Amino acid sequence: MTCDANTLWLFDFAGDGKDDAGYIDVFLCEVKHPPPQLCPMPEGLSSQQVVRRLILRSIVQSESSYLDSLKRILQEYQKPLLETQSVILNPKKVRQIFHRLHEIYQCHCMFQIALASRVAEWDQSEKIGDLFVASFSKSMVLNVYSDYINNFTSAMALIKKACLSKPAFLDFLKRKQASSPDRITLYGLMVKPIQRFPQFILLLQDMLKNTPRSHSDRLPLQLALTELETLAEKLNEQKRLADQEAEIQHLAHSTGERNLNKLLNSEQRQLIHCELLTEIVFGDKGQVIKSKERKVFLINDTLICANVNLKGPPDINTLVPVGPKYTVKWSASLLQTQVVEVGQDSLQGKDGVITARYAKCDHVCVSGKVLLGPPRLYQELEELQHDLAVVEEVSLLVGTLHGIYQNLNTTVSQDWCLALQRLIRLKEEEIQNANKCRLRLSVPGKPDKSGRPVSIMVVFNTPNPFSKISWVNRLHLAKIAQRKENTSGWECAEEDGKTKALLSCPLLTCKLSVFSSRTHTLKLEAALHSPSQSRLLGFCTASTSLPQGYLWVAGGGGNSNHGQVEIFSLNRASARLVKTLPLRAPVLCLEYVKEPCPSTVLQEGTEKGPRAAKTGNIICVGLQDGSIHVQSSVDTAVQCLLTLVNPDNCPVLCLKHLLSFLFAGLANGKVAIYHRKTGGELSQIPLSHDLVSLGSKPVYCLLTLEDTMWASCENQVTVIQGDSLCMQSFEAHSDPDFHVSHMVHSGGGVWMAFTKGSSIHLFHTETLQQLQEINISTRTNYLSPGHVCVSSLLISQGMLWVGTSQGVIITFSVPTLEGIPKITGKAMTSLNAHCGAVDFLVSASSTLASDLLRRDSIFNISKESANGEGGGGGGNVEGERGEQKLENSHHRENLETSPWKQDKPKHLLLQYHLHSTSQLPGKLLTAQPEQANPRASPDLQMEDGSIYEVNEDPDVWLRGRPLELGKEGEAKRNKVTSTAIFSGGRGYRRIGLSASEETCSDSSENTLLVWQLPLTLSQ
Repeated sequence: MTCDANTLWLFDFAGDGKDDAGYIDVFLCEVKHPPPQLCPMPEGLSSQQVVRRLILRSIVQSESSYLDSLKRILQEYQKPLLETQSVILNPKKVRQIFHRLHEIYQCHCMFQIALASRVAEWDQSEKIGDLFVASFSKSMVLNVYSDYINNFTSAMALIKKACLSKPAFLDFLKRKQASSPDRITLYGLMVKPIQRFPQFILLLQDMLKNTPRSHSDRLPLQLALTELETLAEKLNEQKRLADQEAEIQHLAHSTGERNLNKLLNSEQRQLIHCELLTEIVFGDKGQVIKSKERKVFLINDTLICANVNLKGPPDINTLVPVGPKYTVKWSASLLQTQVVEVGQDSLQGKDGVITARYAKCDHVCVSGKVLLGPPRLYQELEELQHDLAVVEEVSLLVGTLHGIYQNLNTTVSQDWCLALQRLIRLKEEEIQNANKCRLRLSVPGKPDKSGRPVSIMVVFNTPNPFSKISWVNRLHLAKIAQRKENTSGWECAEEDGKTKALLSCPLLTCKLSVFSSRTHTLKLEAALHSPSQSRLLGFCTASTSLPQGYLWVAGGGGNSNHGQVEIFSLNRASARLVKTLPLRAPVLCLEYVKEPCPSTVLQEGTEKGPRAAKTGNIICVGLQDGSIHVQSSVDTAVQCLLTLVNPDNCPVLCLKHLLSFLFAGLANGKVAIYHRKTGGELSQIPLSHDLVSLGSKPVYCLLTLEDTMWASCENQVTVIQGDSLCMQSFEAHSDPDFHVSHMVHSGGGVWMAFTKGSSIHLFHTETLQQLQEINISTRTNYLSPGHVCVSSLLISQGMLWVGTSQGVIITFSVPTLEGIPKITGKAMTSLNAHCGAVDFLVSASSTLASDLLRRDSIFNISKESANGEGGGGGGNVEGERGEQKLENSHHRENLETSPWKQDKPKHLLLQYHLHSTSQLPGKLLTAQPEQANPRASPDLQMEDGSIYEVNEDPDVWLRGRPLELGKEGEAKRNKVTSTAIFSGGRGYRRIGLSASEETCSDSSENTLLVWQLPLTLSQ
């Protein structure tokens, strides 16, 4: 067999079927295979075509630069080090350092050849997506990159060790860097393969945005994004595991404690979270007298704090990152470690002792409470509270005066009290604000002499508020992961029965009984999340609670002709029933309709008219009798706004809203369409389109997809345009007895399940063609032979959840970008299951309030705040007032032109307008001559800035600038999302255990299982 020297040949092992068996080295000849080059741009191109050419040019330039970097590593570093005449480093170690780099170079050489061919014919075909799919979907690419990334940490360690032990090698690296035109180090070159696929993804995302839907390159680009995202996710996970292993190994070398060594060397150890934090030690007056960087590790059920030594030879630090050396300071059991927030009492009870790590005092105690914040702030708070008590006594004495004095009377003394009360509230908010970047942990210490348990308070400063939120959330979930139902919570097919635990999988947070014991006959039908942020939640409570809002769970049927809705509060770590709503007929479906944003603009000089009554967000409840109840959703205050009916009185099986329309799928194969008026109410459309017939069988499912509504009837799916109500139908299954029962959407695809069979199908949202079919019964060992069908379907946070008729829940990882949500990995099976069918799967997601992420949500400490660019006041202390924005903007000029603005304290900015003692009755009580204090001066004097002029009137004071939309800085850019998954069904059971260990609750009891995911940060 002859080989073309310019082709990379892949030989498969006989009968193995793999793509990455072997390689033959190739050397590209630029004469025969010139680099890609775009021809001059032709005339008459559209703007999108021009942009696509520019993006293609970026792809070509990026790939050419990447190949040059790989070639530099091989030619300028690996080749000289392997030469026999100059033995600078052992050839075996050289090959280990540059492991798999040559194969990566070969892959991209072949990609460049294909890219050059595609670029040459770009003006005729304008296709690039299929090239990426063909080049990077092979397992060969994953294998070579995986080997390289897994070896990267050890390669850097070898380079570091060689620099320390072999001066000739260090001089070699210095010379190479000095002679290079860009002066990039070897580390800078070797990290580029790790960054390559994220760069490809960004370029293809831009290309997809500028590709019309009808373009032939549209679907290939989406498939290419899917392949690259899947590849990048796998490589990122392997890089994370390699870094985690290196961190644990560094830590294991620094401890001599037997139990800790046993944990760190165990195969079951998992590094959940680690970060460089700053430990703070306060003096007795609240001053910071000591701060030291510590590396804090959360490993399985143990929290470890280590001292960090980042020092290394300066010559080596500039060439390759020098790993830190750790010295373990202390370790503590996770279950005995607690996060303590400002003002909490001692956690140990009557017999326990808690001490804080202060320099001169063990703790700061006020009224029997152990105060765990900065002592200085608490001392100031105590002083204000003392002053208030004194002023209240003075006020009582002032009331006994016989004379009338301008600046010493009951009015003034009341102002004193109100001003001090306000300053106390502001000081409490300042303590809360300081708490956002301060992590306080109560860890167990050695018992005292009497044998009582002692907890030591350790205070860390986190880099930002999100870091603290992450620590609080991870510590909370790590404790949940230690529960029995989570230690063996999921089983992954490719691990041959090994269970996955901790935070790599969703954690079962709680199990709830739905409906009372007297209503066991009611069947669970639907659930939804009604988001509602509560600003009353504390910082840590918001970090550990379920997605804020309320969960509506509905059901009916059975032996009853009535329906019922139960509303659960999610504003804590576990759901809590807060309201029960009986209905006249069984509930079959629910739909949450968000209140439309008002587009009215308030113009200057116009008076505000009377405000229309706000109905709030609404929840539509579809009943079996054919009616739709429109309920208000203002927290738990439920009110039926109106009732909609359909002419046939057919049961309403599903509800979805799109733009100003509400679609209702009926049991007779029709879709009723209702229109939402501008005022927010819903009314039936008096047009011929009020009822759309799709067939004779029930409409089981509706799906909102951009500006279209997908409706299923029998084995057909009809796409209804939202603006024109034009329809297009396609066949989802070849067998007419397989009716489409569930549809979920992600990226450019829709997954569908059917009333029969155990297969789910993936369809493209634009071409409507089927792209994939998965039989779930072959993906797990826990489905009994016989009749198995999909009873519920959900996509959330990159996971496809499949609920089965046997109560078993299966998940698949799917891409989250604009590509196709294909299933490429193995299934994971939850070992926590229902006894009956999974009636519904619902995702609840909420974003943490943005002021939680701002370092300064109340006080204008920085100059940016004074200029209106930073975080400002968080609203009126009394509550959120609608007039505050106009009111503050009305005072803005006065604030900026205040002559003594710079003399005010930086912590609090107060503005006085009205109150002057000159306008109070009586004479001015002063020791100064009368002419020095003119009584009738309307202007504010310096003495008017005294404390008693800060009263409850909002016209008198201004606490910094209000935050304008889009000016929240970091908090606006970062979004912290909390997600939970709810499954409903009959009973609860554990599977995958021995017969004696398997548990099963009352199989007739309606049960809600709640899974929680770690908080995520996105832009």
